[in-house]
Formats: sequence, C-alpha cells, structure tokens
Amino acid sequence: MLTNENVAGEDGAEAGVKAAAGVAATGLIAAGALHALWTVDPWPLKSAAEFAETVVGVTEDQLPSAPLTLGVAALLGAAGYLVLSNGRIARKVGPEKLNRVGLWTLAGVLAARGAGGLVASGLALRDAPEAHRHWDLVLYSPLCLTLAGLTGFVARRTATRRQGR
Repeated sequence: MLTNENVAGEDGAEAGVKAAAGVAATGLIAAGALHALWTVDPWPLKSAAEFAETVVGVTEDQLPSAPLTLGVAALLGAAGYLVLSNGRIARKVGPEKLNRVGLWTLAGVLAARGAGGLVASGLALRDAPEAHRHWDLVLYSPLCLTLAGLTGFVARRTATRRQGR
C-alpha cells in the first residue's frame, strides 16, 4: 500500500538520481567542450607547449591530433547524453540493454582513469612532467573518480527501480 511517505520517498529518490545524472552529465559535457576548444586554443594556458606539459603530460610534438581530440570531445558529449537519458532527464536512444551496458562501461572507464591516474602520478610511475602529475593528483583523477561515482550511482539506482526493488 502506498502512503504519502512512500510516494515522497520515491520522489526524493528520483530527484537524487536526476541530480546525480545532471551533475555527471554537466561534467562530461564540459570536459567534451574543453577538448573541442583545445583543438584550436590551449586555454586556460598560454601556449601549446605549456598545455602539452600540464594537461596532457607530453611535449608539444607529442600532442594528440585535432581529429583525435575531437573524437574524445564527441565521446564525452555522447557519454553526457547517455547519463542524462538514463537519469530520465533526456529521451533514451537505442535498446535498454545497450544503455545499461554503456552506463556501466562509462563508470568503469572513468574509475579506471581516476584510480590509474592517482597511482601513476602519485608514485611517479610514468615519465610525466611535474606540472601534469600535480594536476592529475588534485584535479584530473579526482574528477574522473567523482564522475565515475555519480555515473555508477545513476546506473545502480535506475537498475534497482527497473527490477522493482
């Protein structure tokens, strides 16, 4: 039997999923927009060399190509939409099973990037400039872990509702 308390709890849970999805999607889409911008401008840094060292952890001649960077931007935008649609903020595209697998895969990739970055930069396992290791520890990896957690939360909470638990 549904009571006002049950309905309020369900509405609150739905609001929590939507909030998590909105925050995660905003982060993913913003990261995608930054990647698109970086194909033409090293913002917020002053030069391509400084950008390569700080953001990517390579020398300027080792920067990924513009098409590759635009591909990453497109994937991040698609990931943002995937989270929005599974959080019931946007309309779903494609079969339910593919959406579920995509959402869990996204959470796993983000978690792997976040944890891997913390380990690699924290233990200096990779030959990366100090500026990159610093920002990987204080921003890039924690952001990936946060987005992974939010995405996993959306995946788990929407799967639970669908199964009637």
